[in-house]
Amino acid sequence: MSSPGPSPALVPELLVSDTSRSIDFWCGLCGFEIAYQRPEEGFAYITLGSAHIMLEQCGIGRNWITAPPESPLGRGINFQISVPRLDPILAALRDGSYPVFMAPETKWYAIGELDEAGVRQFLVTDPDGYLIRFQESLGHRPRRQTP
Repeated sequence: MSSPGPSPALVPELLVSDTSRSIDFWCGLCGFEIAYQRPEEGFAYITLGSAHIMLEQCGIGRNWITAPPESPLGRGINFQISVPRLDPILAALRDGSYPVFMAPETKWYAIGELDEAGVRQFLVTDPDGYLIRFQESLGHRPRRQTP
């Protein structure tokens, strides 16, 4: 087990249907590591670099639920996770016969009047429908003006 390192200011806690299945996805395929867990509570704290996520199994421990959970649980949100390289994650997903939601693409986003940031990115859903957008930085460049 790795130590969680410095605590980020925001750590999402995802309610999941099966913590073991989620750990298989997040750690086994996507490269996260378990910082610590409480199996008796269906809880795991996982990290990948400075990305931190808590997984909590529905129906075990204290679940803070504002409405009955319906599948897919991740409707209306996607989590952007920056990684040094996409290829190892894509290879693990492919080797595990796990489908991607959106194939890899290269995209440049305006970040002000003069600059844009480039990313290579793809999307995948976790076993409970949370949409994950992994991205690899391509750096910055002057913004291209459209006529």
